[in-house]
Amino acid sequence: MEILYLLLPISMGFVLLIGGALWWAIFSGQFEGTDKAAQSVLLDDDKPSNTSDESPEQTEGR
Repeated sequence: MEILYLLLPISMGFVLLIGGALWWAIFSGQFEGTDKAAQSVLLDDDKPSNTSDESPEQTEGR
C-alpha cells in the first residue's frame, strides 16, 4: 500500500508532462499542414530533368 504514495505522484507527473507536450505541439503549429508532404508526391511533375550540360547525342558514344 505504501508504494501507492510513490507511484501516484510519479504517474500524475507523467500525465502532466505528456499533457504539456501535447498542449505545446497543438499551439505551436506542429499539426498544421500535415497533408502537404503527401500531396507533394502526387503533384510532382513527371518530366525527367536533364541535369547534365551535354546533349544526349554527345553522351551516346561513351
